[in-house]
Order: sequence, then C-alpha cells, then structure tokens
Amino acid sequence: MFELKPMTSGGVSAAIAKAERYRLLNEPEAAESICLDILSIDSTNQTALIILLLARTDLIARGMGGAVSKAREVLPRLKDEYDRHYYAGIINERRGHAQMLSPSMGAAALAHDWFVEAMECFERAEAIRPEGNDDAVLRWNSCARLLNAHPEIAPRHEEHHVVLDD
Repeated sequence: MFELKPMTSGGVSAAIAKAERYRLLNEPEAAESICLDILSIDSTNQTALIILLLARTDLIARGMGGAVSKAREVLPRLKDEYDRHYYAGIINERRGHAQMLSPSMGAAALAHDWFVEAMECFERAEAIRPEGNDDAVLRWNSCARLLNAHPEIAPRHEEHHVVLDD
C-alpha cells in the first residue's frame, strides 16, 4: 500500500480549478482524487464536495458499480438545504440518463422513475432557491422536455387482474 501525500492548504484554489478541468475533460476519476485530497485538509470545502459529487455522477453512465450511492454519500455534507435537494436531483437525473442507455428489459420505465424523482427534488430546491437562481427550474424543464419528447420513457403499466363471477 502506498501512503498518500498531503497537499498544502495554499494549493486548494489551484486544485479546485484542476478538478473542474478534469471533469470537463471527462476524467472524473482524476477529479474525484483531487477532491479527496482537498477534503483531507478541508473536510467542509463546499466547492470540493460539489465537484466530488458531480465527478461521481459522471461515473454513473460508465456503469461503475456504486457510483450512485457514492454520489449520495456526499449529500449530507452539503451545508445548504437547497444544494442538497438540487444535487439529489442531479444524481437522479443522471441515473435516468444512464438507464435510458440500458438495453435491459424495463429500462425505459426505470429511467422514467429516475427522471420523475429528479423532478421532485428540483421542485423542492425551487421552493427554497436563492433569489435569481433558476438552476432547479432549468433542470426540471430539461427532464420534462426529455420525457415529453420520448413517449417510450413511460411509467410501468400496472397489471390489472379481472375477477369474473362464476
């Protein structure tokens, strides 16, 4: 086992910029690693926590086992209630997108469920959003447009059993 080297507190700002850059370069593992280094010296750094959560959601579409639960682990560490609802919605939305790509039977219905759950989170965030912050509205609209444009992403149909009188 290798012992990890600690970063300096003076390097946090540059490390955050690097983590954001690695996410944009579609290298979520590198972004996650940098965030963990930042959090090892500043465990409450909200920017690092959000980037960590987003990097972990980037792994969902790759089918990385445990990516959803690892992203959800970050939610309680977010100080702001709005952020907890908004980023819970992001996790669910990204799970819905990943489910859409799945060839498994029932994937469309599962994707629908994830998108609806995301929309519920975005509505909770919208209700307590800061003045001028429409992010939750924009994400809700994105989910709604996707569901409207893809009628095949629909809820499961309940099976109805008819009881006949003899």
